[in-house]
Amino acid sequence: MTRKEILEELNQVFIEVFDDDTIMVTEETTAEDIEDWDSLMHISLVNAVEDAFDLKFDMKDIVSWKNVGEMVDVIEREL
Repeated sequence: MTRKEILEELNQVFIEVFDDDTIMVTEETTAEDIEDWDSLMHISLVNAVEDAFDLKFDMKDIVSWKNVGEMVDVIEREL
């Protein structure tokens, strides 16, 4: 799976989790860019991403993410 494909799949997960068809994530997207992305929604998002990619993230990875690109890095490494 390419980075572009991972990002496209992630975008669909974001749309579903945040129930917002207008979301368009990039590698630079952060929680500050999405209105409802708070700590509670972050947990839902991580669970949805794990399900979508059939992965289990390390807590150290999750807390280190500063943007979607860093999430893609971990997904790419784990696939």
